[in-house]
Parts: sequence; C-alpha cells; structure tokens
Amino acid sequence: MEYLAPEKTADAVKLLAKSKGSVHVLAGGSDLLVRMKGGYVEPDVIIDIKRIKTMQEIKKGATGFSIGAAVSCSKMGEHKALRKAWPGVVEAANLIGSDQIQGRCTIAGNLCNASPAADSVPALIAAKAVAVIKGPKGTRRVAVEDIATAPGKTCLKKGEVVEYIQLPKRAAKMADAYLRFTPRTEMDIAVVSAAVNLTLGPRGVITHARVALGAVAPTAVLVPEATKILKGGKLDDAKLEALAEICNAACRPIDDKRGTIQFRTHVAGVLAKRAARLAYTRAGGKL
Repeated sequence: MEYLAPEKTADAVKLLAKSKGSVHVLAGGSDLLVRMKGGYVEPDVIIDIKRIKTMQEIKKGATGFSIGAAVSCSKMGEHKALRKAWPGVVEAANLIGSDQIQGRCTIAGNLCNASPAADSVPALIAAKAVAVIKGPKGTRRVAVEDIATAPGKTCLKKGEVVEYIQLPKRAAKMADAYLRFTPRTEMDIAVVSAAVNLTLGPRGVITHARVALGAVAPTAVLVPEATKILKGGKLDDAKLEALAEICNAACRPIDDKRGTIQFRTHVAGVLAKRAARLAYTRAGGKL
C-alpha cells in the first residue's frame, strides 16, 4: 500500500488521476480505517488530504460559508458564526460518533462514504448545500443530494476530490433543524432522520421550505412535495399532518434488525413534524 500526503489540491487531483488500483481519499479516516481493519477494503493507494491548508478552513463570505473537506466536525461545533447561521447542519455533524471521532470525522467524508444513514447529509440537503469538486477537467459544483448515487457509491469521477462544502448565506428569518431516531442515545447511526429548513415572511408565513430524509431509501431523499405543503401560511396542525403524509410517501426503506419498513415510514413523518416545529420557532415563528 502506498500512502501519499499532498499539500495542494492540484497535487491531490494529479495523484488521484494517475494512481492505479484501489485508491482512497483519507480525510478524517473514521470510516476508511474501520473498513480497512475489518478487511472490507484493501487500498493500493491512500491519499491523505489533511495537509492541504485550504481544506482545513471554514470561511465566511458574502455568499455564505465554505467548509473544507478536511475540517473536523468538532471544529465546526466550535465555530460560533457557523453554529448561529446553520444550527441544524452543525448539530447533525456533531452527532457523528464519540468526542474522539468528532476530532477526526468530516462532513465531506460523511457525504462521500455514501451511507443512507449519514447524519450530516439530510441537513446539508435541507440547507441547499453544494459540494465543490476539483478534478483533471477543472471545477464543478454538485448539489449535495446528487453526490451519492447508491449505498457506497458517488458521482465522483476518476481524479476528482471534494475540495469544500458550500453553505449558502442564511436569509433573514431562516432556520434549520435536524432530528434522528436511534436505539441508543449515543454513538449509533440513524434508523430514520429528518432535516427541515424554513424561511419566514411577515406574520410568520412560510415563504421557503426544504425537507430531507435519511435512512429511508438507498440515498438521502429530498422531498420537493413538502415544499408545496409548507409554503404559504403559518405552520399549523394541518400543515404538519400533511407534511407527515408526504414524508411517509417518500420513504423506500428496508426491513432489517434495526427497524421495519412500517416503523421507519411512520417515524419519518413524526421526525419531519418535530424538525419543522423546531426550525419554525428558531426562525422566529410562534406556534
């Protein structure tokens, strides 16, 4: 196995493009190293991106926040401006693993691991986040919901690497929230999860909404029908019940030892309602 640690994104792209065999990017390693230890993967080449300075930064600009692909989730939790702007995204990131894992894991790694149960992904989708990808043919921007194509698979091409995640500038009276169900209170993966992002206008009327679900399909699910249900008027019981029904209908879960199809489908609606209430009050609405 060959271990490489470039210090520039351009060098990482060149190494990814020319390396042969089983090639893996190492950001935090909280997924990759576990899979290696378990014998699930045997990399021929590991390219460590932690020494790339630009991938270690959280930047706030006129268009929002950029979160480098090697930024740890604990670093996100310590960033006051990011926490204030996108509490749901940060809370989702801070649910990944233990305190020790938090010091290593990254949302870019969580995204590219392409697990249906990834905590940060539904929250990023609800926030309308974009992955900025560098490759041999230049830079491309891909909506987070389009990165994972199946469990363990992404749309990234040979030689490409996620450089950073872009979160848009938060509008006035906008807020997000993320909730999940797990059998245990700590260090578990989501059986079902839901993320909601709402923008309010005068008198608490919802003017914009995005809803995403996790662990209920092969990839995290954006629920565009939920936008139509939530927009216009205040958040009330009728909207919440309609939201639950729409989210239930969007589910395509599996039966396994952690949850049945019926259970996951039902809980998706319950969590969506709770997350919507939380996002609404965070945005300044009154229930």
